[in-house]
Amino acid sequence: MLKFGKSTDELFTELKTEKNPGDWRERNREEFVLPLHEYLKKLLEEKNLERAKVIEESGLNREYAYHIFSGKKNNPSRQKVLALAIAMGLNLDEVQYLLRYAQQGILYPRNSWDALIISAIEQKLSVMQTNELLNSLGETIFLS
Repeated sequence: MLKFGKSTDELFTELKTEKNPGDWRERNREEFVLPLHEYLKKLLEEKNLERAKVIEESGLNREYAYHIFSGKKNNPSRQKVLALAIAMGLNLDEVQYLLRYAQQGILYPRNSWDALIISAIEQKLSVMQTNELLNSLGETIFLS
């Protein structure tokens, strides 16, 4: 998971008192989030995963998934981000972080669909197995 040197609170505190935001931005350039495709690339490297295999296991349209990884598609839906996360074998904390990173809502256990996804992640189910679980309980499957 991507780590930053300063907490968000530290950045807020500095920014509130900064007279020159350009200087602040230059000093803190390493603290800014990467575009989603660059973060996904870092995850692949960190987890020693092959992009083609993750795409295949995600169940996403191959061309569309390659567009996500190349940065041509910047705002994939929550379900598509979740499919990639599950295909990467991310743990729940990593999935929640990726969802926030992708500017999507985190999984919420009071939502029935989300609760099943949380359970699937904890059980390390594949996307296909997760779809089977969702379908068996009358929920909308991934990428339906």
